[in-house]
Amino acid sequence: MIVGNGEIAEGAATEIDAADLVVRFNDCRSIETGGSRTDVVAVCNTGRPARAMLGSAEWRNSPPVAAASEIWSVRDPRKFAALRVPLSQSHPELNDFCDDYTDQFTAFCNATGKRHVVIDQSVHESVDEALRPHEPGPYVVPSSGMIVIARLLLRYPDDDIAITGFGHTGWDGHPFAAEKRLVDLYISLGRLRRIANKTLILSSQGA
Repeated sequence: MIVGNGEIAEGAATEIDAADLVVRFNDCRSIETGGSRTDVVAVCNTGRPARAMLGSAEWRNSPPVAAASEIWSVRDPRKFAALRVPLSQSHPELNDFCDDYTDQFTAFCNATGKRHVVIDQSVHESVDEALRPHEPGPYVVPSSGMIVIARLLLRYPDDDIAITGFGHTGWDGHPFAAEKRLVDLYISLGRLRRIANKTLILSSQGA
């Protein structure tokens, strides 16, 4: 179960908490309406989001972070080190975007008994390749959600992988429209499913 920080399907909390593995993101805004179980927190381990999380006692001590057995860093330091120079030329305003905090997340995990996983740059590159037919246009990097979806599809190709909380909108440096088209393709192929809004389903069945 991959739970984004967007709108959660109504009535999904029970299904989320019953999953074998629940992945949430960064500050885990999906908690409560999206259930409470958290096995993995996937984090942006570079730039301002990383600095903000690591510097926040509220984040460090929050129930979902405390409950998680693993922290996944979605940005391989090798990939982002290679991106620093080209981004400094194309997006000079992102001067701290590639600042790496992976070691600090490792230290946090060591101190709290969690496993720290750095998602390999090959996953990032596979997402770039998969997005290409979907006309992404210029973008900086894929979203964390898309990286996590790709990793789980690669790791568990035969499992039931569900998503909710994915509105495919946000920062314009992510190719959200193309990501939605790619996710819809995976859903049409049966590789992924989106949790439906149960209230809407019941309403349509009763109509």
